[in-house]
Amino acid sequence: MKSRTFVLVHGVWHGGWCWSRLAGILTARGHRVSAITQTGLGERAHLLSADITLETFVDDIVQHMTFEDLSDVILVGHSFGGAPATGVADRIPERITKLIYLDAIMLNSGETWFDLLPEELARDRAKLAEESSGGLSLPPAPVQSFGITEPEDAAFLEPRLTPHPFRTFTTGLTLSGPVGNGLPAAYIQCTQPAYPPAKIALERARQRSWPVAQIRTGHDAMVTAPQGLADLLETLAL
Repeated sequence: MKSRTFVLVHGVWHGGWCWSRLAGILTARGHRVSAITQTGLGERAHLLSADITLETFVDDIVQHMTFEDLSDVILVGHSFGGAPATGVADRIPERITKLIYLDAIMLNSGETWFDLLPEELARDRAKLAEESSGGLSLPPAPVQSFGITEPEDAAFLEPRLTPHPFRTFTTGLTLSGPVGNGLPAAYIQCTQPAYPPAKIALERARQRSWPVAQIRTGHDAMVTAPQGLADLLETLAL
């Protein structure tokens, strides 16, 4: 297969580290892989602040792709990473060949993640953030909520998850064009088990007549099924 450039965008509580298994496979197959960590998370947890918004995450990716001079990018947004990936597609579409949502959320312009949550759940998460950090961040959920069942996968994830900047949930995207900005796009649904927060985005992808692929693993497919996910990403990148 032709060598591709993959930029991988992680979700809530994760960091670029979560892609290491997948990145190793793709790199061994001759592809270029960038797995960034967004501000305030992972090895950048020391930068956690109340100033971090969803637009900060968009800026993180735009700056990375610009300064690394990445082009013909297959941009993959996992889970919450689908939101900033949408913003990046709006800002620098000329650097992107394809947009792939991996069990990811999808926001319209001006929409926040909390706009899509049941009101009671949004209140509960705001309360948890307030109690744990004065509203600065949301503490990590149990890894089992990501479909993790194997002890070795749990041992990989648990010590690396970090509190997530809370304002990224309550600030929206500002898009100048439609979601996806006219780029070729696809959606990957993780089905074993299905991840309820991704349901709305899956429906939106189908409404846009984007190809929808499935992989029989849990939400953190890059951890639980990196080989199968690598195969699927290569197929979708064609």
